[in-house]
Amino acid sequence: MSRILITGASGLVGTRLTKVLLERGHEVSHLGRSKKASSVKSFMWDVNAGTIDPQALQHIDAVIHLAGAGIADERWSKRRKQEILESRTKSTALLVRKINEGNNTVQTLVSASAIGYYGMTLSTEEFTEDSQPGTGFLADVVTAWEREADQVKNKRLVKIRIGVVLSKNDGALTEIVKPVRVGFGAPLGTGDQYVSWIHLDDLCAMFVKAVEDESMLGPYNATAGAVTNRELTKAIAKTLHKPLWLPAVPGFALKLLLGEMADLVLSGSNVTSKKIRETGFTFKFDTLEKALSNLLAH
Repeated sequence: MSRILITGASGLVGTRLTKVLLERGHEVSHLGRSKKASSVKSFMWDVNAGTIDPQALQHIDAVIHLAGAGIADERWSKRRKQEILESRTKSTALLVRKINEGNNTVQTLVSASAIGYYGMTLSTEEFTEDSQPGTGFLADVVTAWEREADQVKNKRLVKIRIGVVLSKNDGALTEIVKPVRVGFGAPLGTGDQYVSWIHLDDLCAMFVKAVEDESMLGPYNATAGAVTNRELTKAIAKTLHKPLWLPAVPGFALKLLLGEMADLVLSGSNVTSKKIRETGFTFKFDTLEKALSNLLAH
């Protein structure tokens, strides 16, 4: 049993991960901007002020750092882009600084990251953990984010580069499913851009393994597979028994609607998860069909 502190615990991943860790017998506490009514102990921090409740890191074996502003929650204004960046870099820098001060029992930092590290492209190139960082806003954000995590000293550091998370209740899948359910589904842009995906349960299992398996070190891609946007849309329609008859939504229309944020759906990356598989980790939902059947079945 480990004593685990989670930041960003109220989000999609943190909520599910808390439940999974508790079920496995771990002791869990949360660190957030406010105290939430919850069955687990919670502590407060103020990232802008650079303060953390001094009790938060006491008697903690591992920290799972998930905090960060949602990249698809708002249009990417200059202010929002700064918020997306700083919510990750400042929170990570503060956490690492407090861990490095040494007045705690933390042995492991598991820091969330993202496959945005490899950049958003239309290429078919396959990316591994050894690939160089890409270019563009998201790649710059993730590179800066990971750089802060890398400053942790004399601790085991694991970085989980998260792909597109498929979940029943929130996230990318729910947005893609909406038009398909009412018969208006269509590929986006060229439809050839890769979507490297992972089921929420498998992602949580990866975080659990990162805490429990002391041989894990460095970055791991959290992706179970990669399909094109067209293949994903067709698979969703097939699972829901809905027709796909509309032509692809033109890229320029999405750019008019979403601005620069359209890059999230008009480009992607083909990311492999060979490294985590080599640790013996097995994906419960290793095919898109299995994942969609689990999440979309009535």
